Amino acid sequence: MAFNKENNSYTIIFAAIMVIVVGSILAYLASALSGKIKENERFEKQQNILYAMGVNENKDEGSVNFVPADKVEAEFSKYITEQLLISGDQITKNDEAYLIDLKKQIAAIKKGESAELPLFIGEKEGKKYYIIPMYGKGLWDAIWGFIALNENMVVQGVYFDHKGETPGLGANIKQRYFMDDFAGESVLNNSQFKGITVAKGNNDPVNSRKDDNAVDALAGATITGNGVSAMIRESVNLYKDYLETIRVK
Repeated sequence: MAFNKENNSYTIIFAAIMVIVVGSILAYLASALSGKIKENERFEKQQNILYAMGVNENKDEGSVNFVPADKVEAEFSKYITEQLLISGDQITKNDEAYLIDLKKQIAAIKKGESAELPLFIGEKEGKKYYIIPMYGKGLWDAIWGFIALNENMVVQGVYFDHKGETPGLGANIKQRYFMDDFAGESVLNNSQFKGITVAKGNNDPVNSRKDDNAVDALAGATITGNGVSAMIRESVNLYKDYLETIRVK
């Protein structure tokens, strides 16, 4: 068969054009997808913060239903009245404080570097909420969430999530029955910031006691529960200087 240089040149040019076209399409799709992912992350953070202060669409005792994505920005603006960044004794307002990566800020603090800690102030039905983000370690991977306090340092609500806890065990930290147990508990004990312990053998399965700084542990999830306890204690202590300025004494 005779070699046709002209046809071969056309084939090479066509292939090069296709590579450019396909590359451009993939780059466009990656950029569009990245923007969508960031948008979803933004909505999710807003949903989680609102859930902690009791703004949700729960319909029954067992459901966990967030404000829908198409409504969450409006609801966030309605209920979150201030977003603060705390850096040492400096407190500034920042309308995008909720986008701060708490994991990075905690890492900076552990290195002795300066950090900016986000805190959110919400108002609902005449009540004020101070919402603190949390980040910690479960059995297998990261756990995180938000805890809403009033000026008496009593928990008004929480939201927990995880990256890789065991289904049916540690993963139950994001179940309604577990999160609801924290409401009414205090993070103070004798005026000291203690946090709330997820206690094995707490002997209070319906969580009727609200003066013990403890909730009943999840069955078969001791390490995850310990991680939640440590996360709450450490996160509250990160903010204790600010909380001292607003708590009722």
